[in-house]
Amino acid sequence: MMQVRILFFGALKEEFGTAVASIELPDGACVAGLLARLESSHPMPALKSLAVSVNAEFAQPAQALRDGDEVGLLPPVSGGAPSRVDVSSETNADRNGTVAFTRSPIPAPEILAKAKQPEDGAVVVFDGIVRKQTRGREVLYLDYEAYEGMALRQMQRQAQEARERFGVRHVTIVHRLGRIDVGESSIVIVVASAHRAAAFDACRWLIDTIKTKVPIWKKETFADGAVWAEGEPFPADVAIAQRPAEK
Repeated sequence: MMQVRILFFGALKEEFGTAVASIELPDGACVAGLLARLESSHPMPALKSLAVSVNAEFAQPAQALRDGDEVGLLPPVSGGAPSRVDVSSETNADRNGTVAFTRSPIPAPEILAKAKQPEDGAVVVFDGIVRKQTRGREVLYLDYEAYEGMALRQMQRQAQEARERFGVRHVTIVHRLGRIDVGESSIVIVVASAHRAAAFDACRWLIDTIKTKVPIWKKETFADGAVWAEGEPFPADVAIAQRPAEK
């Protein structure tokens, strides 16, 4: 027998009533077997898509598990520098950009100023701001949480892919976690390039990809209640929408 550690995020954390649990499985069990075991005692909530990670990497149902593995159950994601930014320990800060989380207000003007270099012909900024109304309901504030190690790694990969795919020089992504009030920034993306078209395209691709593939979740608190944002379905290559029966 073996034991694996399960991490629950977003709405799943409330559904299961815990953020962390351990489960004993027979040797040779796979991801599908783990999900079947969980469903036998606690039916999974209806979700448009679900992703699973093993040791902070996306996994498919047939992947074998080993004793001590850390398995993340990931509902659809909804994620939307200077010394004041609490940079996570795995940053790649240099003149080509920075990827970081912070629990303090994001200093967008300083990040922009730091990104500019003489060889750049354009700098494009995406500043995601908490708006005061969503679907006709008054927003009081948002709370963001992340599977931080995995999310940071995913954003680093996407920053590198953006540099290679679009030929841009600099990519900085700073995402805020914790409570964020109306009017504050939840994410700032800065892309610098010799040409404006590449900078625009890379910036748009980055925010669209982050909102579907990076494990970040948003809880919206309204004047009349609170709810985890439904989020964007995971891409088909990582989603586990229909789980095969345990063998």
